[in-house]
Amino acid sequence: MTKAWGLLFGGRARRRWIHLVLGGALAMPYVLVGSVAVGLLTGVDDVFGSLPLQLGSFAVGLPIAAATSLFPLTRPLESGAARALCGLDADALSHGPARTRAERGRTAAWFTLHLGLGGIISGMSLAVPPFAVVLIVLPLFTRLRDTPLALPGLLDRTWALALCPVAGLAVLTALASCAAGCGALLAHWAPALLGPTSADRLAAAEARAADLAVRNRLARELHDSVGHALSAVMLQASAARRVLDTDPEFAREALAAIEDTTRRTVGELDAVLGVLRDGDTPGTAPAPTLAADLEGLLRRTRAGGRQVTAAVGTGATDLPPLVSREAYRIVQEGLNNALKHSDEPVGLRIATAAGRLEITVENPLGSSATSRPGGGHGLRGIADRVRLLGGTSHAGASGDTWRLHVRLPLKESV
Repeated sequence: MTKAWGLLFGGRARRRWIHLVLGGALAMPYVLVGSVAVGLLTGVDDVFGSLPLQLGSFAVGLPIAAATSLFPLTRPLESGAARALCGLDADALSHGPARTRAERGRTAAWFTLHLGLGGIISGMSLAVPPFAVVLIVLPLFTRLRDTPLALPGLLDRTWALALCPVAGLAVLTALASCAAGCGALLAHWAPALLGPTSADRLAAAEARAADLAVRNRLARELHDSVGHALSAVMLQASAARRVLDTDPEFAREALAAIEDTTRRTVGELDAVLGVLRDGDTPGTAPAPTLAADLEGLLRRTRAGGRQVTAAVGTGATDLPPLVSREAYRIVQEGLNNALKHSDEPVGLRIATAAGRLEITVENPLGSSATSRPGGGHGLRGIADRVRLLGGTSHAGASGDTWRLHVRLPLKESV
């Protein structure tokens, strides 16, 4: 019983009823135009005094409504109303005007269906409730039987009069059922008649994919720059604290490295956040590259007291700009990953061979090494960068050594 009540009189059913009444209101001007045409054809002055002529006016007005639905604003307005009142998902209906002949045809079909069903339900909503109320109260007000209401003579009998309230409630239930059924019908057909085309869905999917790609790129940049900076600053501050009394010179170098690291990171952060500002270009700080910034990266990393040995081939300083930028981030994250999970010395090798750039970061798996479940976000970011450049990457334990090995084609493939 509760479920049936919700289907007929629940919030969604009431909103769909309002949507139908809105369609009936929109149909009125067209019905008036149709009544003028029917009056001229039949020679009848009072068209609304005859039910057949009323229905004829309604039938004449619907094709006129279909013709006016070709205006560009009809489709977005109808989509908005259906989205708000029929309980449909936002992506199920189109947001823009009809562009093709097929879309305009579907819009005309929807507009005709909305106004047709809305006109019928609106007429019933005006006529049925007063009649039902009369039936419900008729046993209580016997004088109503003597008024010119065209009530059937059967109501003079006691048993028929006792059933009048039941009949009145049944009539109201039938009205609610018709409204709920017509509302469900409109909700069913709205995606087919007002929904986006396959081209619209493809364009929306491409836009979402492009937005996701930008977000992923920003996430990688933030992780690599800010994450590495925080790890480096933590190590440098820890080293400075340990030797503050015994080696003040080293402590000063570590504090200078912290200052340099934070200054560079603020510039990189400004560059990344500039992408988030609508209509703004990336920040003025240039993106770090392997050729120009590797030495600074190694210096800041060593300032934390960790031993880092680097073997850099001569060809590694003359790389395509995109490869150089991505290679710097890969080296940065590789060092950061090694420093976070082990206190052992870290080895870095960078070389070019056979049209490829090879990067290897490795460190022994000593007793202080910690687990790296799933490789972490940093290694996944490295894999994404390598894949976009058409290269390969492998990260994992090899015997007693943790090794990250990356190969990048020197010819830019993106």
